Amino acid sequence: MSLAAEDGAYIGAEDELLARLGVSRPTLRQAAKIVESERMITVRRGLKGGFYAARPDARDAIRTLNRYLRVRGATLREISVVARHISGEAAQLAAGCTDEALRAQLVAIVDEMMVCNDARALMELETRFGEQVAQMSGNPMIELMVAMVHAFGWEEQGIVLYQEAAQRETTRELVAAIMRAILAGDGELARMMMNRRTAKVAEWISAADLSLLGPVREF
Repeated sequence: MSLAAEDGAYIGAEDELLARLGVSRPTLRQAAKIVESERMITVRRGLKGGFYAARPDARDAIRTLNRYLRVRGATLREISVVARHISGEAAQLAAGCTDEALRAQLVAIVDEMMVCNDARALMELETRFGEQVAQMSGNPMIELMVAMVHAFGWEEQGIVLYQEAAQRETTRELVAAIMRAILAGDGELARMMMNRRTAKVAEWISAADLSLLGPVREF
């Protein structure tokens, strides 16, 4: 019933659903708890109370997966190997995106990066850049994997890059080149430049001493 409705749409009050489904009140409430735990519905009390359609938050799943990877001893270096292939594919597909709003958002993010000199702020912008390219790819699995990689770096490893001016400048040059290739519709060039960027980031990560980094920052 939730999936058949729009996110946030009213499904019905408890008494309505009891009559509609022909089940007992305890059965309905038990079922509702299960579905609510899966973030498929929300239950509201009082005025306008009842059951409302909801959708799972991808970031909840991402956090769970990243906790699992951390328990298994996965490192950001290992994750970055996967990220290189995914990001390259995302950039190539993004070059075929004709959605003007998404293209404009990509430009806006890169414009912000061009004038950003704060390491953490630049990392936030780079995360937005990667997720924007993934969205432009039109592939939801790529979107999920890109978000997962970024979250693993920030939340699980507390990685901080771009402390050096040379790293910030190199990053700005590479993302600008990726953007230009995407906007020009050149998928092969976009993939090549994205691969060059992820290889450079992997190089910086390998050189970083993660044990000396500050506390994890949650967004």
